[in-house]
Amino acid sequence: MIDYDPEWPARFERLRDRIWPAINDVALRIEHVGSTSVQGLAAKPIIDMTIVVARTLDSATTIERLAPLGYRHQGTLGIGDREAFDHPDGLPRHNLYACPEGSIGLVNQITVRDYLRTHPDAAQEYGLLKKRLAAQFPNDITQYVFGKTDFVMGVLRRAGLDEERLSAIERVNRPT
Repeated sequence: MIDYDPEWPARFERLRDRIWPAINDVALRIEHVGSTSVQGLAAKPIIDMTIVVARTLDSATTIERLAPLGYRHQGTLGIGDREAFDHPDGLPRHNLYACPEGSIGLVNQITVRDYLRTHPDAAQEYGLLKKRLAAQFPNDITQYVFGKTDFVMGVLRRAGLDEERLSAIERVNRPT
C-alpha cells in the first residue's frame, strides 16, 4: 500500500488506449475504478479498469477480443455479471473486468469511486483503513478485502443505494 501517485490516471489512459480499439464496437466505455482512480487515496499500485458493455451477451465477445491482446479470462471470481482477466506480461500491473451496464459489480465500483472522489474526508479515512489492513494481513488478501467490507457498505449506504442492491453486494463481500 502506497500513497497516491499522480501518474495513475495517465497509466490508466495508456492501458485504456491499448484495449479500446479491440472492443470499441462492443463496449460502451472503459472506466478507471478502484483506489487508484481517486485522487489522494492510498492504494496498491495496481490500476483497476472495467469495460462496460450494454448486455451480458457482449461479455463473451469482449472475452474473445481481449485474448489476442494477451488477457487471460479468469471467470467471474464469484461476482455475477463480472468477467475478470489476468493482465498480459510486460504491461504495468492492472486488473481488468468486463461488466454489463447496471450490473451489481459495476454499480459497486462506480458508486464507491464517485463517493470517495467527492468526499475527501471519507477517502482519507478509507486510505488509513487500507494501510492498517495491509499491515495486519500482508499475505491474506481475503482478510484484507473482508476488513474493508463494513466501510465500503457504509459508503454505498451514504451514496443512496437501495436495500436490494446493498443486499446483493453484501452477499458477495461477506465471508461464508
